[in-house]
Amino acid sequence: MDVEHTKKILEENNVKQVLCAFPDVRGYLMMFSIPAREFIEGDAFEGIGFDGSSIRGFKTIEQSDMVWKADPSTLRVIPWIDDPIQKSAIMFGNVYEAGGEQLAECDPRGYVAERLEKQLKEEGKSAIFGPEIEFFVFESVDPTMLAWDLWVSPNGGAGDSWGPPRVMPESPELMAGNNFIIRPKEGYFRPPPEDTTVEYRNLLVHYLDQLGVTIEYHHHEVAAGQVELDFKPKQMVDVGDAFYLYKFTAKNVAKMMGLIATFMPKPLYLDNASGMHTHQSLWKGEPFKGKNLFADPDDEFGLSQTARYYIGGLLEHAKALTALCCPTVNSYKRLVPGFEAPIYICWSPKNRSALVRVPVYFKKPSAIRVEYRGADPSCNPYLAIPAMLAAGLDGIKKKIDPGDPLMKDVYELSPKEKKELGVGELPTTLRDALDHLASDEVLQKVLGSHIFDAFMSIKIDEWNQYCLYITPWEFMRYLDI
Repeated sequence: MDVEHTKKILEENNVKQVLCAFPDVRGYLMMFSIPAREFIEGDAFEGIGFDGSSIRGFKTIEQSDMVWKADPSTLRVIPWIDDPIQKSAIMFGNVYEAGGEQLAECDPRGYVAERLEKQLKEEGKSAIFGPEIEFFVFESVDPTMLAWDLWVSPNGGAGDSWGPPRVMPESPELMAGNNFIIRPKEGYFRPPPEDTTVEYRNLLVHYLDQLGVTIEYHHHEVAAGQVELDFKPKQMVDVGDAFYLYKFTAKNVAKMMGLIATFMPKPLYLDNASGMHTHQSLWKGEPFKGKNLFADPDDEFGLSQTARYYIGGLLEHAKALTALCCPTVNSYKRLVPGFEAPIYICWSPKNRSALVRVPVYFKKPSAIRVEYRGADPSCNPYLAIPAMLAAGLDGIKKKIDPGDPLMKDVYELSPKEKKELGVGELPTTLRDALDHLASDEVLQKVLGSHIFDAFMSIKIDEWNQYCLYITPWEFMRYLDI
């Protein structure tokens, strides 16, 4: 979509305001509003100046002048706003240094995702990604009014294993005015009336389709109040844009219905958490038009040697990848045994206990792909997804053999069996993951020195703040020492 066509869309839809969007280094979506007339009649497409020192990970105060430039192809009219005064559109863009000529090295979208996508295209290749973004829908969340629930035991009360109570908001299933309760870990594919999120998901699908994020299917997930909507795969920059449109729409539709959507990975104690399993494939030429480089019809699993090397790269860099794919303290409350989270470094077809899974629903070449299960929706997709691709490409370059697929439930293996099979474990804390990222030159290169340094600084500070905080769990556990 060129500038003139974008102007025409703004005029024809009587758009009054344009929400100009970009992410910070952490992955938080940033926005500011520009009257649509400045794009239609003025020079807004030449760039908009802003204070880069106020954006986490961007600039220090003495170098704060930056320029945001719109990507006209990303313009979307927000479909749920009908008021002629409030009529708005959203448009993504890249960030430039002062003067608007040089792409800023602090910009995750332009400097990391777009740069790597262009490099791949220069080699005559492309890659597509399909993230399964899970999240929770609650009726209310008030962090200042959290209350102690009943004490529960992680293993049913056997031995001295009492854990902390669930400090949590009630889920819609428990507050929707009916008598139906979804028990912990039993929400997957539940129908109405137990599933009270159907109307919310249907409305979300309706608006996402209008925003160009085409949903293939959606359902209630395992935990109470947890949902998943999967959209058609896209190339790297487009999938990052779709990720943010998904979150933006999910939160706004929830607000319209008196609900709250949260992408916090693990809000519920002793129930499943939200992941972002990311399906990916590498193509010669354009996706679905060229050749799927991951497909081999003669292989048992339909998987080419290139795909196996790609898997080898993902496994080789898995510990460092975790810092980018699971970038919050809360992420590591998800990466524990017993909740379907991929904590063991291995690969397998069909097997959801493996970090890398090869789906084998269908063996047609266009459907062959690799699923990396070690990401969650708190990540910055413009960093996490390029990092996955860089890890996989490194595996291809170095011909890293992933070994034989593990056909067993990894959760059921003894420590001795896992050691014999060479199965490693993902980091158990954010700090551990950051230490692995600090020694991974491949991932540092794809991020660039500025984003790597900024990300490490922000996340180490986050970890230190967490370590200093005294939690209610500690009072309940240690007050009577």
